[in-house]
Amino acid sequence: MEKESGQDSVLMINSKRLKIIKIFLKKNYIENYKIKEIKGDASFRKYFRIYLKNKSYVLASAEQEKKSNILNYIQINKFLNKEGINAPKVIDYNYKNGLALLEDFGDKTYLQLIKRSKNKFYVYQSLIRYLIKLQRINFRTNIFRFKKYNFSILKKEIDLFFIWYLPHIIEIKNNSQIKKLRQLLLSILKNNFIYNNCFVHRDFHVSNMMQYKNDSKNKIGVIDTQDALIGSRAYDVLSLIDDVRIKTSYELKQKLLNYYLLLAKKEKNFNIKQFKKEFSILSVQRAMKIIGIFSRLFKRDKKNRYLKLIPYTWTILNKRLEDPIFKEVRVIINQQIKLRSKNVN
Repeated sequence: MEKESGQDSVLMINSKRLKIIKIFLKKNYIENYKIKEIKGDASFRKYFRIYLKNKSYVLASAEQEKKSNILNYIQINKFLNKEGINAPKVIDYNYKNGLALLEDFGDKTYLQLIKRSKNKFYVYQSLIRYLIKLQRINFRTNIFRFKKYNFSILKKEIDLFFIWYLPHIIEIKNNSQIKKLRQLLLSILKNNFIYNNCFVHRDFHVSNMMQYKNDSKNKIGVIDTQDALIGSRAYDVLSLIDDVRIKTSYELKQKLLNYYLLLAKKEKNFNIKQFKKEFSILSVQRAMKIIGIFSRLFKRDKKNRYLKLIPYTWTILNKRLEDPIFKEVRVIINQQIKLRSKNVN
């Protein structure tokens, strides 16, 4: 084994873990390789690129939450591949040690493509068409039993905003208005029925979409599938349009939404009125969840690089709060949370 040189590739991993990885790779006839850590995501997983002669692989490593980070990921990827969706194929895995050896899609994300593109709408169109394909798959399978995106999960996610963000920017103890704010949001989620009838990636944004070559053709690949469940078809659409990692104009967001609707209205049982209602409600829920997650990553996990994304997430949230259904919510937020671009300390 040879560690790849360069400052970005220093392996932040202890010798005991490295030995476990070495044994696992040897079992797959991978020796005399170079290993480089790939810049990680917001989870407990670590990823490594394994270089062997003229081939490369991706190694996923999770010492915590192995079920969601390894087992679910493997089973969902197998399911997606069977349904004709390009997710990294699993070469081998060791659940006990939290390791999975995966097909390598390369490092060209759609985030990079869109940032470089002069015609962002054109690039996004291909992702929206792919999303329509993803939403058509039959999720009733014996490969993996998906959870439903029910009220309990939505509540748990929106509470991240109240637990991990608000206490660090304002005084919430004995604050009746903040208590009312939470009750209003939960009431909106509970009293507006959301159809859980579609496969939801749950993190369908441009950083998780890859462009890779297969048989000399450019293909779209999807990664980070382990949190997928069955929920509203609006969720992945708004994840793509309201992506907090890349700033886009409101005009482009509307253009993308209209393009999706143009395609989706041809789909079986598509209800545009229901979709728009779910899009509006879930866009607010998701933005608040993200602010809470980024704050938790800083306070609990000591990862501060996501704090810079909070102000733009607030920009998105403020715009989505303009829907009349959030009138009371908007009034309380305007009164109670003055510094909405403020990061946690």
